[in-house]
Amino acid sequence: MPNPTMPELATLLADDWTDYAVLDSGAGMKLERAGPYTFVRPEPQALWRPRLPEAHWSRADAVFTPSAADDPDAGRWRFNKELPETWPLEWPNDAKPLRFLARATPFRHLGFFPEHSVHWRFAAETLQPGAEVLNLFGYTGLASLACARAGAKVTHVDASKRAIAYARENQAAANLDDASIRWIVDDAHAFVRREARRGRRYDGIILDPPKFGRGPKNEVWKLEEHLAALLEDCAALLTDNAGRRFFIVTVYAVRLSALALSEVARAALQQSGDWQVGEMALPHADDPRLLPTAIFARWRG
Repeated sequence: MPNPTMPELATLLADDWTDYAVLDSGAGMKLERAGPYTFVRPEPQALWRPRLPEAHWSRADAVFTPSAADDPDAGRWRFNKELPETWPLEWPNDAKPLRFLARATPFRHLGFFPEHSVHWRFAAETLQPGAEVLNLFGYTGLASLACARAGAKVTHVDASKRAIAYARENQAAANLDDASIRWIVDDAHAFVRREARRGRRYDGIILDPPKFGRGPKNEVWKLEEHLAALLEDCAALLTDNAGRRFFIVTVYAVRLSALALSEVARAALQQSGDWQVGEMALPHADDPRLLPTAIFARWRG
């Protein structure tokens, strides 16, 4: 019998891109296009066989080869042509796209996670002008910029000075220099606890925590050990502004199900409202397959 208190598992499909596409995937890798350039990167969830001939893959402009089987972020790039340090991309394909910079980072990433566009849109559509938004583990700032462009006052927190520097470059690329964004280099959980003591409150909270990380003062973060406490502390920062609040958490690369993430998030918030839980995915450019990327739980109310 269905449990009326448990939301059905959903699949969020980031199909609103023109400047990015998954061209093929399989054998633990993916072939993708970001603007004018093509890349081959590890993708552990691509368990099937590739569909395109090897010739398509071998023509990629850059290939990231992992050096450790248990850590796809460790490895090195092989460039088959000279690429610029950064190049501009836009999202979505409409009259007022958000412009930002892509780059081939040392940790296999391209400076953005295309599947997160589903959350950028969700947040921007939920908040009202003047809303206060907290973006934790904010990386290169695209969620922060999407919220700021929609009229929010954003606090962006990341432990990496380099990530904050990239985010500021994206702010300039998006012509949002006058947007209300606080860029803060700090340990996410330590910052949340201080905000609670200061009495700060937020209408929206976004989290994209890593599996493992260290703060600027060598604070250790282990998702399986620390996520529940962080979510509980974040829940205490939500305002009472019913109808304009949201909470988004995304998780990658851990042995954790969407149902487990849902239960820990709902236990932390204990809020009535609309919940969605499930998987995030990217479509392929020319075939019906979906490439799963992460699990998520999100709420508004």
